[in-house]
Amino acid sequence: MDYIALLRKETDTDYGVDFPDLPGCTTTGSTLDEAKEMAAEAIAFHIEGLIEDGEGIPAPSSLEEIMADKANKDAVAFLVPYQSSEKAVRVNITLPSSLLKRIDRQSGKRGRSGFLAAAAEKELTK
Repeated sequence: MDYIALLRKETDTDYGVDFPDLPGCTTTGSTLDEAKEMAAEAIAFHIEGLIEDGEGIPAPSSLEEIMADKANKDAVAFLVPYQSSEKAVRVNITLPSSLLKRIDRQSGKRGRSGFLAAAAEKELTK
């Protein structure tokens, strides 16, 4: 899952990064590379905190939605991937064969498990 980060820089300051979909998730870096690196760490720490607190993980907004906010017009948007460090657990489920065929047609490279996990995540973040 990728989240849009916004990079901001004012004269004589470090680069600031914030995530509109994750209020309170911010970081800084003295260089562009450091800001990008710190953004990846910040998002992982923030989302793992949400999980530990039993809160839902917000679904990422589109670039159009984020940039429609006037407060974001001067920021530079970039994607930051989030990959959970949680251990995957194998489950056994029963589905109608016609549904399984439809899932297989839509799942592509991510496979059944990836498709079902993404569908569940989407449903749970509504």
